[in-house]
Amino acid sequence: MTKNFLLSTTLLAALSFQAPIALAQGAPTLSGQKPLVIAHRGASGYLPEHTIEGYKLAIEQGADFIEPDLVSTRDGVLVVRHEPMLSGTTDVADRPEFANRKTTRKVDGVDTTDWFANDFTAAEIKTLKAKQAFADRDPSHNGKYQIPTFQEVIDLAKAESARTGRTIGIYPETKHPTYHAALGLAFEDKLLDMLKAAGWSDKTAPVFIQSFETANLKYLRPKTQLRLVQLIDGDGVDKDGKVTLVAPFDRPYDFAVLGDKRTFQDMLSAEGLKEIATYADGVGPWKPYLIGARQTIGADGKPQDLNGDGAIDERDRTLIAPTNVVKDAHAAGLLVHSWTFRSEPKRLTSDFKGDAGAEYKAFFALGLDGLFSDFPDQAVKARDGK
Repeated sequence: MTKNFLLSTTLLAALSFQAPIALAQGAPTLSGQKPLVIAHRGASGYLPEHTIEGYKLAIEQGADFIEPDLVSTRDGVLVVRHEPMLSGTTDVADRPEFANRKTTRKVDGVDTTDWFANDFTAAEIKTLKAKQAFADRDPSHNGKYQIPTFQEVIDLAKAESARTGRTIGIYPETKHPTYHAALGLAFEDKLLDMLKAAGWSDKTAPVFIQSFETANLKYLRPKTQLRLVQLIDGDGVDKDGKVTLVAPFDRPYDFAVLGDKRTFQDMLSAEGLKEIATYADGVGPWKPYLIGARQTIGADGKPQDLNGDGAIDERDRTLIAPTNVVKDAHAAGLLVHSWTFRSEPKRLTSDFKGDAGAEYKAFFALGLDGLFSDFPDQAVKARDGK
């Protein structure tokens, strides 16, 4: 890094960093307004993701935006699931009437065996029930809630805006655009039509459209004034705290199809961000691209169990100096919305000592314009200084 921002001494002391680190001293957001709290798949830390009930809870907790991930059914209806694969978040595997729908398809170049939304009609999807995607989270709501359509999420946001007197935005993600297009189920135009019917078509609308691919965002750009966000993925984090790049998480899949060798890391260079600014309004980097965390490697060459709990996880990593991504993105005129913030202690770097609020504050201090959280209430509390 050529230049690092400085963390206020108060926050530095509060976080009790074990290694030298430089963070932003109250760096401003691009607009100068307070950062957004985006409910990641709803209040998914508490209730099964992508359910009306989870979205309602997130709104009650103060989220500014709710995030519906979009996939298409066989009959072209947009439904809300994190992936076209259904077994991880629904009870489809327990439904004997759908046993013969299990199949193998290639998703982003990887053979994947599962039940796929595009092999079901919307009516069939509506018979499924949602379940918690994380094995270590409360399963007591499994089997209680339906899978919503995108239209239902639009209707919810408008109804809750009227009820609460504050604007509830939506932040749809177009999932696997190349995959859907190959099946004849591309839905970018349908998405715009649905948003226009809701009265949302200009840059001031409470809508962001996001994608990990680039071609569909470039397709959308001349068709809409709605704000577009380029997502930035990665495969993992190495022992030194750097993001690793392994296919299919090394580059946008449309790059892979075209033989474009640029990676997600390349897209976050100053020049890469300037290019993104030609077709998008913001960038959504995975949070280790902003502040990484390294492992302590012992004499045996293995990562050390810093807290002595017998497991190696985030609690055994320590923060390293932040990158210039937020500063460079702002210089290019791009908003920065980072993901995903999760409050369980095992998902927090050791420096934060199990305090999710400390993590939020450290990242907000970089000048983030927004972040995605599974626990919107805790993100709102940290943002608002409570």
